[in-house]
Amino acid sequence: MKAIVITAPGGPDILKVQERPKPVPDAGEVLIHVTAAGINRPDVSQRKGHYPPPAWTSQDIPGLEIAGSVAEIGENCSRWKTGDQVCALVTGGGYAEYCSVPEGQCLPIPGNLSWSEAASLPETFFTVWTNVFDRGKLKPGERFLVHGGSSGIGVAAIQLAKAWGARVYATAGSAEKCSFCESLGAEQAINYKTEKFSDVIKDLTHSLGVDVILDMIGGDYLPDNLGILASEGRLVLINFMRGMEAQLNLELVMRKRLTITGSTLRVRDTAFKTALAGELEKQVWPWLISGKVKPVVYRTFPMEEAPAAHRMMESGAHLGKIVLLMDENTSPR
Repeated sequence: MKAIVITAPGGPDILKVQERPKPVPDAGEVLIHVTAAGINRPDVSQRKGHYPPPAWTSQDIPGLEIAGSVAEIGENCSRWKTGDQVCALVTGGGYAEYCSVPEGQCLPIPGNLSWSEAASLPETFFTVWTNVFDRGKLKPGERFLVHGGSSGIGVAAIQLAKAWGARVYATAGSAEKCSFCESLGAEQAINYKTEKFSDVIKDLTHSLGVDVILDMIGGDYLPDNLGILASEGRLVLINFMRGMEAQLNLELVMRKRLTITGSTLRVRDTAFKTALAGELEKQVWPWLISGKVKPVVYRTFPMEEAPAAHRMMESGAHLGKIVLLMDENTSPR
């Protein structure tokens, strides 16, 4: 099979198309003929050598989410059959024509979605659900803030929180991106380049603050995040783009009874991801089928243009997801 390989740690141009053996599914796995693969910031970090994959997965083929058809079925699989069209969360190896995945991490593709839309779902939707709803315990009617609202994570978080019945706010880096966030359901998006987000949130909430924050920024955002959390508020951390170290005001945490938590998804075991897939199919898939929640694909790139796709991801110019088309000859969905 053809695969996009990280030939050495470095810039986008180290991504090369190479021939690799087609995977053989283990017991409990299915082999997916990949049509499209979503691109995510962890892929960029892995390419740079900053995010080593777990030992049990592909070490040099990135990619955490795919859409395609079931090509082979391993032993002890019961749900899927050859030809089924699925999207899946994978631990690595998604930038390839074939990828093996535990059957429980696959989900049926809603009939109204294209291949690229389906491939844009798993990594962001799994991440948002486990962090905002399981760890952050967001409730209908609560106030929710997501940083980076125009990113793939932001698009999912805004829409899922809105569909859940929360009041949603977002930060983004331009007027265009703020308008985009509001079109998805944010009550107000704050341009962090022209306004101090903590001051705006205090004004919008009459100093009550927000109940849950999903933060992928880290670093010096911590004091302002804690300052705008309401009593019993929850800060959920999923990345640290501005650094992994920050000053923590313990008195504020104690006085407001705050919860600071976070997680990484990639290293979680199959049982956890399978249970999470079940939650998504029950809670979120009906919203996708009805159109209440919609994937947003900003641009697709053919497999050979993976370096250009990574450059776009790093530029931050996109609104929504970037997707690689691994097999452009596949019939449209």
